[in-house]
Amino acid sequence: MTPLQQFIEAHQRLFVLTGAGCSTDSGIPDYRDREGEWKRAPPVTFQAFMHEAATRQRYWARSLIGWPQFGRALPNTAHHALAQLERRGQVERLVTQNVDRLHQRAGSERVVDLHGRLDEVRCMTCDWRSARDDFQQHLVERNPAWQQLDATAAPDGDADLEGQDFDRFDVPMCPRCGGIVKPDVVFFGEGVPRERVDAATQAWQAADAVLVVGSSLMVYSGYRFVRAAAQACKPVAALTLGRTRADPLLSLKIDARCSDALAFVLRPEPLFAH
Repeated sequence: MTPLQQFIEAHQRLFVLTGAGCSTDSGIPDYRDREGEWKRAPPVTFQAFMHEAATRQRYWARSLIGWPQFGRALPNTAHHALAQLERRGQVERLVTQNVDRLHQRAGSERVVDLHGRLDEVRCMTCDWRSARDDFQQHLVERNPAWQQLDATAAPDGDADLEGQDFDRFDVPMCPRCGGIVKPDVVFFGEGVPRERVDAATQAWQAADAVLVVGSSLMVYSGYRFVRAAAQACKPVAALTLGRTRADPLLSLKIDARCSDALAFVLRPEPLFAH
């Protein structure tokens, strides 16, 4: 039995926190390298998106190209393994920093989407909402030539689309009030809604251990729960490639791909002779 198996077997009420490394095997790139440093320019900030038309044009042009691949992503072994742990009654709550909804597609139900969900958009003035697939059609109708451009996939439905004149990109406004439409996700510089923070806090307090899957914990919104749990003397295990911000707090560190390390959860139970 591996140390990770022993940890999971020993703790029957897990608070699970997942990050980008949980979804890389689904074809969604991550943001950081093994040292927790940015692999690329940091994502757009909330302030820039809300106050700069040029930033919104660049964001939605890149998203028009990147969304189709992101939207087609399927859950991988790690998502299915965590859903299986929930079905066994071992997951108090799964809090994800990802916005891909792959945990839900794998069957997890006790999920807090800490940073929101990319498959919906909302108006920042009147709270009109729409499926991202429907908004994609509006983007394409207004900007048909952009659909033909070739670009490399980037994290969270983004695409590396350089050398273009984004001033020509026509961004749809809210059909109800004409307000700014934004993905229903938490951008950098934007606060996580209080009800999600409260749900996560109550969950780690009720759990008997913390399992971090695929996160460097460099973002404070997730790190704070791990730090608080460790300060409350709850054991914390992290399964991720490279270092994490919480390394000094960990009871167990597994440096491996999430899908590989969690595959054991999905294997049939051994049959013992009577």
